[in-house]
Amino acid sequence: MPKYVFVTGGVMSGLGKGVTTAAVAKLLQLTGLNATCMKIDPYINVDAGTMNPIIHGEVFVTDDGGETDMDIGTYERFLNHDLSRENNITTGQVYKEVIEEERRGRFLGKSVQIIPHITDEIKRRIRGLAKAKGLDVLVVECGGTVGDIESLPFLEAFRQMRMEEGTSKTLFLHVSLAPELAVVGEMKTKPTQHSVQEMRRIGLQPDVIVVRGTKRLPSEAKEKISLFASVPVENVISNPDVPSIYLVPQTLEEEGLMKAVQRQLRFRGAKLNTRRWNEVAGKFLDYDKTVRVAMVGKYASLSDSYVSVNQALLHAGAANGAKVQITWIEAEEVEREHAKLKLLDSFDGVVIPQGFGSRGSEGKISTANYAREEELPFLGLCFGFQLATVSFARSALGLKSANSTEIDPETPDPVIDLLPEQREVSELGGTMRLGGHDVYIKRPSRAYEIYGSEKIRERHRHRYELNQAYLPRLEEKGLRYSAFSDGGRRAEIFELEEHPFFVGTQFHPEYISRPERPEPVYRAFVKACVDRSEMEGKRVEVPV
Repeated sequence: MPKYVFVTGGVMSGLGKGVTTAAVAKLLQLTGLNATCMKIDPYINVDAGTMNPIIHGEVFVTDDGGETDMDIGTYERFLNHDLSRENNITTGQVYKEVIEEERRGRFLGKSVQIIPHITDEIKRRIRGLAKAKGLDVLVVECGGTVGDIESLPFLEAFRQMRMEEGTSKTLFLHVSLAPELAVVGEMKTKPTQHSVQEMRRIGLQPDVIVVRGTKRLPSEAKEKISLFASVPVENVISNPDVPSIYLVPQTLEEEGLMKAVQRQLRFRGAKLNTRRWNEVAGKFLDYDKTVRVAMVGKYASLSDSYVSVNQALLHAGAANGAKVQITWIEAEEVEREHAKLKLLDSFDGVVIPQGFGSRGSEGKISTANYAREEELPFLGLCFGFQLATVSFARSALGLKSANSTEIDPETPDPVIDLLPEQREVSELGGTMRLGGHDVYIKRPSRAYEIYGSEKIRERHRHRYELNQAYLPRLEEKGLRYSAFSDGGRRAEIFELEEHPFFVGTQFHPEYISRPERPEPVYRAFVKACVDRSEMEGKRVEVPV
C-alpha cells in the first residue's frame, strides 16, 4: 500500500517548497523506494498554459502534453524520470470534474458541496496516481501558504487522508522560514510558531518542520520550535541556503530528515545510498573555467520565467567543467537601442529562448543577426529558432519584409507561419502542438554529431513553424535544416554552415535536461562557449 508525505508551506511563498519536495522524494528514491511527486496548485485555472510567466514562472510541458507548474520540472530534474499531467492538480481541474459529474447525474438528489464532493475528488486523484504508478511513496506538495483561502479544500483532504490512512502511512512536512535580522544577528522562530498555529486551526499538526534560512538553525532555535510546535526536536530540520539546489538532499540527510521519515512511515531495512547523487551534485561546485552567456528574452524581469533553460545551461556547464554565468538582457532594450548589441562582445555565447508575441521581437532578430555575423555561439529555442530564421531570410535572402505571421499577419514573406491544424482553433488553453514528438535527424550533420542518433524524442509547445516553401532558398544560402518530424512536414533543427555554433531547435530541449543527463544540444553549445572563451582576444570586456 502506498504511503504519503504531504508538504505544506508557511510564512511566505518562494521558500523553496518545490526543491524541498523534490529533495525528499529523491532521498526516498535513493533508499530503493518507488517514489515520485505531485504538485497541487490552488488556482482556478485548469492548467498553467495561459498564465503570464512573469507572474507565475515558466510553463513546464510534460511528455504527454500537460502544461504544468514549473515545480513539475524541478521534480523531473531531481528524480530523473518523466512525470505526466496527472502529477499536477489545480482547483480548476477538480471543480470542472465535479461540475461535469453533477451534470451527468452522478449526484442526483444531493446538494454538491466542498465536503465531501470536492475533497473526495482531490483524494481520488492523489490515490489514483499512487495506484497507477505502483508507488511506495507519493510526496504531495500544496502550493501557496497555510491560511490561504484557495488551499483550504486541499488541506482538508490531507486531514481526511490522515484519518483514513493512519499515522504510519501519512506524514505532514511543513516548510517554514526563520528570518535573520541583521540588527540583532539572530534567527527568529516566531514566524514558524505562528505558521504552525495556523495549521492547527484547520486540524493539521506537522510531524516534521523544515526551516529555511540563510544559515543553519542553531540548536536553541530548534528547541524553541520543538516546544511551541509540539514536534520532536530531532524532527526540526534546518535547510540553509546552499551554492546549488542539488546539494539540498545531502543537507537534509545530514540534518536527519530521512531518519524522521523512516521512523514514522516505518520503512524498515531501507538503506540510503547517496554516493552517485553526491558525485553528480559535486560537479556543480568543481569548476576550472567560467563562461558568460547572454540570455536575450522578453520575460527577463523574472528568472523563473526560463528556469528550465537556466538549469539546462548549468547542467551543460557542469558536464564541461565550466561555471555558466547567465546575464539577462531585455529584448526590448536591444530593439530601442541598437548599440546595445555591442554588449554581446563581452559574452561567450547567446541564447534566445521561447516566447510569444511581437514585443521585443525585432530585438531578438537583431541579436540573432549579430551572433551570426560576429561568429558568436548561438542557440535559438522555439521562438528563438523562428526569429533566427526570419533574421537569416532578411539578410541572406534579401527578403527585407520577411517575418512570422504571429508578428505581422500581412507580411509578404511569411517564412514562419501558423501550423495548418491551428487555423480553425479559437480557444487558447491546451490547443498548441504540445508534448513529446519523435524527431528524425539527417546524417551527416552537426545535429547527428551532437545527438549521436538518427531518432530522438523532444517536447514541443508552439503554434507556428517554418514555412517549408522557403526551405530550399534558406538551405541554398547555408542555413541547413537537419532534423524533421511528422514525416518530414516539420523542421525541427537548423544549423549554419561555416560558423562555430549557430543552432536552433523548434522543440524545447531544456525540458528533458537533468543533472544526471545533460541535454546534448546544451552541452554542445556550452562546449562552443568554452572554446570561444579560451581563444585569446575573442571576448571583449564591455560594461553590462
